[in-house]
Amino acid sequence: MTSHDSEERVAAHATERVAAPASAPPGGAGAPGGGAGLPALRGHNTALVLGLLRAAGPAGVSRLELAAHTGLTPQAVSKILARLRVASLVAEAGRRASTGGKPPTVLRLVPEARYAIGLHLDRDELTAVLTDLAGRTVAARTAPLDLGAGAPAVLDTVAGQLAALPDEARSPRVLGIGAASPGPLDHTDGVLRRVTGFPDWDGFPLRDALAERLGLPVVLDKDTNAAALGLARREPDGRGSFAYLHLGTGLGAGLVLGGVLYRGARTGAGEFGHQVLQLDGPRCGCGKRGCVEALCLDRAARGEPAEAARILGVAAANLVELLDIDRVLLGGRTVLASPDTYVRGVAEALTEQARIRGDGGTPAIPVAVAEGGTQAVADGAAHLVLAPLFGAPGTPFGGGAAAELR
Repeated sequence: MTSHDSEERVAAHATERVAAPASAPPGGAGAPGGGAGLPALRGHNTALVLGLLRAAGPAGVSRLELAAHTGLTPQAVSKILARLRVASLVAEAGRRASTGGKPPTVLRLVPEARYAIGLHLDRDELTAVLTDLAGRTVAARTAPLDLGAGAPAVLDTVAGQLAALPDEARSPRVLGIGAASPGPLDHTDGVLRRVTGFPDWDGFPLRDALAERLGLPVVLDKDTNAAALGLARREPDGRGSFAYLHLGTGLGAGLVLGGVLYRGARTGAGEFGHQVLQLDGPRCGCGKRGCVEALCLDRAARGEPAEAARILGVAAANLVELLDIDRVLLGGRTVLASPDTYVRGVAEALTEQARIRGDGGTPAIPVAVAEGGTQAVADGAAHLVLAPLFGAPGTPFGGGAAAELR
């Protein structure tokens, strides 16, 4: 099963819940303007409308505004909204002041109509979140996790933490589960590879094992990719390019290029921690010597965050040189233990890079701590489920959707 199949399975699960609610007859015939061939959450147009509704927030948006921003006709927008209202995803938010004629009705997304679960399986800790359609955290739990204990123990821990979430986590309104773990892994097939420090996981079908144990569709991705996808939805124009560098129990990168999460041809992009900076350096868990991950974690363990930050900055400057990105965002428990130190160290390296390059006075690209704190990866994992519903770039409904309507 490919990654596209997995994401489509989550979307299909959502579609079943929307196109045929409990009160509707089989086949969706009860949906206004509907029929079995018009599932409510599977087209680009519906994803675009949902995306605009979510962006509008509680204030809502009118039909004419939706038509203007999507390029759809008002009639097409009305048909989409009718299906979404049958599914309880959209509700009225009042009326706008009249500018002549009947005051326009304003509609809003109903965030609590559906939920997604996000899991961050770190080497020593599990974070589980329940998120609504607006991306807000409804509940969160954190528990110790021993990734080296093997699959049965890890699955037991996950199941136990999900059982402890509020009742909404076990309702039919849950669309699916996004799971994020250290890499490398094969996002396409949902299989772990030789996770640094835990080679016994190589070849384990984690996505399918979680789906079987938990009874919900699952999407699996690397922790850094999940976090980057969640952060990308905060970009003002949706087209920015940034690197999310996560330094926790390991070091990796999530890359968003031109507004699209970049996974690479074999879903292996972002193994940032295993670029070699010192040929005769300390042995890394991946088997090489002098990897930036090993160097940073060694200095952090010695209580030298400034030196760890300097090393991270050198590696970040290499990445900026290679990709010419707009921003660098930092996260992970090690960074969050001394956030100012890491921001300063990476910023100094990028400032020095800009000076040496002599970019005509262009300032160094900005560096900041990513939003979301220690929960950024779990929040992003939930967004792995939600993103396709809102037409996010890099998902089955994203990418060229808007362009096709122009």
